[in-house]
Amino acid sequence: MSNLKGKKIVLGVCGSIAAYKSAILVRLLVKAEAEVKVIATSSALAFITPLTLSTLSKNKVFTDLSSDGGDWSNHVELGLWADAMVIAPASANTLGKMAHGLCDNMLLATYLSAKCPVFFAPAMDLDMWKHKAVKHNIEMLHSYGNILIPVEHGELASGLVGDGRMAEPEHILEHLENYFS
Repeated sequence: MSNLKGKKIVLGVCGSIAAYKSAILVRLLVKAEAEVKVIATSSALAFITPLTLSTLSKNKVFTDLSSDGGDWSNHVELGLWADAMVIAPASANTLGKMAHGLCDNMLLATYLSAKCPVFFAPAMDLDMWKHKAVKHNIEMLHSYGNILIPVEHGELASGLVGDGRMAEPEHILEHLENYFS
């Protein structure tokens, strides 16, 4: 039996080529019998569609604080609902906003409202990953109690090889399974 059975997971998806891996992660979480609700930033929608994520999660995908019909999406409710929040991929932009308490989208509003553990799996190019500002933001997030899922080494979208790849979905799942064991 999975340690994730019955767990409520909010998955935040940011704008990154690694967003395609979020579909695999949703599928793995659902297979582990977790309930998954996805929040996608507007930049994530350039890489993956809400239709894909909602089909795999069997839940509506949240993209804005209000829907097209004018309904307010309750970020506080989502933050209280979750047993864990996972941001994967976590872009440098979102990490910086999280570290400094900025709140200009549904994902960040939910993050600031979350009462559960928050895991983040960064994804960015080698030079961005090595930048002192990014390292400082990660240190700040860690000091707040957030849990880093380390980047992996390999080929990056730029063609460079190095650190910065988002952890593979199976590795993210392992981190969550271990946390809840």
